[in-house]
Amino acid sequence: MSFPPIFLKMSPFVSSYLLKVIAATVASDTEKYSEAFLEKPNEEYCAWILDPEKWGGAIELSILADYYGREIAAYDIQTTRCDLYGQAMKYPERVMLIYDGLHYDALAMSPSEGAPEEFDQTIFTVQKNRMIGPIERLAINLVKDQQRKRSYTDTANFTLRCGVCQIGVIGQKEAVEHAQETGHVNFQEFK
Repeated sequence: MSFPPIFLKMSPFVSSYLLKVIAATVASDTEKYSEAFLEKPNEEYCAWILDPEKWGGAIELSILADYYGREIAAYDIQTTRCDLYGQAMKYPERVMLIYDGLHYDALAMSPSEGAPEEFDQTIFTVQKNRMIGPIERLAINLVKDQQRKRSYTDTANFTLRCGVCQIGVIGQKEAVEHAQETGHVNFQEFK
């Protein structure tokens, strides 16, 4: 038995609308979304998340799972781990995302390569066993294939060069420290 192929959608998962949903949710519950939970004051977080250049992870995906009433399966290419958001609510549907170390892309099942986007399936029914059928195995295989091809960015260990002073740094942490010390924010990856 063969199954239709899965194609990664390279369109960004995040839109300004989704960022507004997240900010409004966080602002509406300062007790749940406290400074201890967010690692910054609630108001500061809300301003931060509204910047389209910023994106989080678990907090934001959890909020969106509840907002849409769907589970969100987020596959990490580097580790092949799948984090499932909204599973405690036993939502009847699931969407899938792939994380490449920098951003999330939607995962869709397409009837054929090059088929128009309106034919893609991105929402899958969760069965009684909490699985979504053969598509789940295909998604895992795709993630493993992307890992073998090293189709991810290791933000903890990648090497960057400051575009202003040409100093090399390793990982996101050193890049942030350099930016805070110098005000330089133009980095390029290099090997």
